[in-house]
Amino acid sequence: MLHSLISGSSGNSSLVSYKGTHILVDCGMSGKRLTEKLAELGISGRDISAILVTHEHIDHISGVGVASRRFNLPVYATELTHMAMDVGRIADENIKIIEPDRPFEIGSIGVNAFCIPHDAAAPVGYRFFCGNKKISIATDIGVMTDELFDSISGSETVLLEANHDIQMLINGSYPERLKSRILSNMGHLSNELSAKTALALSKRGTRKIMLAHLSDENNTPALAYDTVADKIFKAGAEAGDVLLQVAKRYEVTAF
Repeated sequence: MLHSLISGSSGNSSLVSYKGTHILVDCGMSGKRLTEKLAELGISGRDISAILVTHEHIDHISGVGVASRRFNLPVYATELTHMAMDVGRIADENIKIIEPDRPFEIGSIGVNAFCIPHDAAAPVGYRFFCGNKKISIATDIGVMTDELFDSISGSETVLLEANHDIQMLINGSYPERLKSRILSNMGHLSNELSAKTALALSKRGTRKIMLAHLSDENNTPALAYDTVADKIFKAGAEAGDVLLQVAKRYEVTAF
């Protein structure tokens, strides 16, 4: 099962659970808030098996060090991401180096990282294998490449970025340099590109799509949902039966 604990430019964290194994993906929130979010799901930090980090930006790692120290959790990330993270001391035995496309297991869950185009040291997304089901987390993506799409294709469930509406961003108050960064191939996925990706995924068997990492200033949940839903459901029978929802900014969202 996939839960988004928080999602957006102010903080990101997700939980993948299967047969008693709970894996935290990123922790862009305080230790106190993490404990509260987990309690809503009936688990504690001691029930977490590991933290997987996508990249070193603060909205993804602000609570990683605290959570690792408090609950003695291993932290998995690429070597360059570990080097770039500013999370305080992590015990040597809890520093776990991963490489894209080199699968490994944590408890009952198979894990395989894949490269993503984003302006970070060595960013990755993750695909999880829970029995015969595949779950993918793909956010902080400048452009949906063929290789990236192949990595998440065939997933039953996908947490997919829908960061901004292009016109809202262009006409908004962000400095031009920041606008250019977000719109670049190393920035963030727009609603429009997310919609095209969601439709293509639906044709490859994906049945649950959670839109995530929405900008607070350059998007709205309704706009993100409508843009993607319009693309998927206009396809009619081709799209199949797809459950679409938007991850809430500060609340737990479940699939």
